[in-house]
Amino acid sequence: MSSTTVHGTSSAGYEPVVEEFVRNFHDRGEVGAALCVYVNGESVLDIWGGWADPVHRVPWRHETLVNIYSAAKPLLAVNLLRLIDRGLIGLDDPVTSIWPEFGAHAKDHATIRHALCHRAGVPAIRRDLTNDDLWQWDAMCDALANSEPYFEPGTRHVYHTNTYGHLIGEITRRVSGQSPRDALRDVAALVNVDVLVGLSDVDIDRCATVNFDVAASPARSSRTSESSKDDETANMISRGYFNPPGYSSFGVVNSVEWRRAQVPSTNMHATAQGLARWYDVLLEPGTLLSSQMLIEATKPQSSGFCPVLGEETVFGLGFKPTSERRPFGTSLTSFGHFGTGGALGFADPTRRVAFGYVMNHVIPRWQSSRNRALIDALYSVLR
Repeated sequence: MSSTTVHGTSSAGYEPVVEEFVRNFHDRGEVGAALCVYVNGESVLDIWGGWADPVHRVPWRHETLVNIYSAAKPLLAVNLLRLIDRGLIGLDDPVTSIWPEFGAHAKDHATIRHALCHRAGVPAIRRDLTNDDLWQWDAMCDALANSEPYFEPGTRHVYHTNTYGHLIGEITRRVSGQSPRDALRDVAALVNVDVLVGLSDVDIDRCATVNFDVAASPARSSRTSESSKDDETANMISRGYFNPPGYSSFGVVNSVEWRRAQVPSTNMHATAQGLARWYDVLLEPGTLLSSQMLIEATKPQSSGFCPVLGEETVFGLGFKPTSERRPFGTSLTSFGHFGTGGALGFADPTRRVAFGYVMNHVIPRWQSSRNRALIDALYSVLR
């Protein structure tokens, strides 16, 4: 790929970032991708290139949508945080106050805060489910509500990799009456961002094909789990990824069923411009969240070892605060979320930066050589 195949706009002084974007294709195996950055409320980079399909016939376009995986979690959480901001429910109210069925198997002490920061006790569903269940919102939420917790809610955190979407989405629906699809569409329309879940046929036509590198599959880290059914932690991790079998998108990511379904912590789709713009608007007090709520949501709420992520980690309310291991730039106030394979959205209130990067070649884990190169190049030119 040459620099002439990178499309879009770039402000003067940001050439090093564009160069790293091009290097991602030359040296780091990028297939198709887009990057958008706002600084002080102005778009300084909005570029894209490569291919939306693995056989290099469909070029990536500005309006190309792609699955952003867990980069979706903060967007999903904000739907609920907005209701809390309006006083319709409290952070420390029990989940059962609006979703009574969730109290089954002694989960009645789980609070909204616990749910938002991965302390609700249900990182996986115990009852065996199929992909037919996955396409049905009520079936998934009923199974989650009736699942025995893997730990007492509030006593620790475990990353709710996929169940987070049904947990936060159903709490939001019980309060507002809106499905995740409708709640997100309303917010997207309010601030004019291209971020969607539960796609229409028109939206599906804009989707890039995801190339899921086998090395990035959760199956690699779960093989031991599959052979250790008596190990509760291994069972929890395996079920969190693979119950239903397509919960992490593996084997179904490019299907019409997956794109139409609502699996909102995992199958949200966005453009880079939409993701960056969402974070830029978030930095405008009162537009999406109050200043007080944004501060609360982005500060550390839970810290400690997470067996799913395999490391010490810190969670906010849907957001990941910046950390030494996975920094969002150089400012300690930064917050955002990575997605499987490298998708990334974050904001830096100190430098007034909003960042969105999306791609269709999924490689191992969240932080990658590609998104790291883009972040480092950006901060090398910021003044």
